[in-house]
Amino acid sequence: MGSRNVVKMFFQTLIFGGLAGLITSFFVRADQYKQYLNPLDLKELTGIILFFLGLGLVFTAVSQTGFFAYLFINRFGLGLFRSFWGPVQIVLIAFVLFDLIYFPYIGENGQSLGHHIVVGLAILFIGLVVSYIKAKETNKSAFIPTLFLMVVMTTLEWVPGLRTDGSEYKWLMIVPLLLGNAYQILMLHRLQEPEKIKASEERRRQAALKKEEAANQKNQKKSDKLNDKKRKKS
Repeated sequence: MGSRNVVKMFFQTLIFGGLAGLITSFFVRADQYKQYLNPLDLKELTGIILFFLGLGLVFTAVSQTGFFAYLFINRFGLGLFRSFWGPVQIVLIAFVLFDLIYFPYIGENGQSLGHHIVVGLAILFIGLVVSYIKAKETNKSAFIPTLFLMVVMTTLEWVPGLRTDGSEYKWLMIVPLLLGNAYQILMLHRLQEPEKIKASEERRRQAALKKEEAANQKNQKKSDKLNDKKRKKS
């Protein structure tokens, strides 16, 4: 992916995330807007809009940092665990979901366990939807890494919000984080340069052909050995 496409995705993600944070504030902090609407105080209203827009931009920047960290972690995991990286990610996803549900519950007295279960399942559901779309547009092997990003990385990015008092800023943070991560992972393959995509597909095709050829040679050797044994017996 060229530098121009990286910059393009960076600013697009910022815009969408900032707007998502602003729109979320209309619902979770409606009381702050109401006090400047009746009577109308345009100066204060503009200030509160800019504040929540800026907050959305900050949280989106956090998701961008986490996304690039995820790209490094994914490469590192592939190099370290190789074929076991997929199962390792599944274990980490399950562990993070358990932590997301259980530890906030025992640390807070005001919210029920059911509330935390719904939050955890909602994040998992969004992750599954995004992972399905990613796998459908690219390949099946992208499903688990995408789910890892949407659940594990998003939860880690959300930790400062989980530690705040009250639920308003938790929602103001999680919406830009989820949107930012989903947008980046779904746009990543779309912004790749066509020449590089073709070269990558050609490498995959050549690797598949070599693998098939090696398998055919192995089968041929087995067949030759069996034929030799039959000749010796006869």
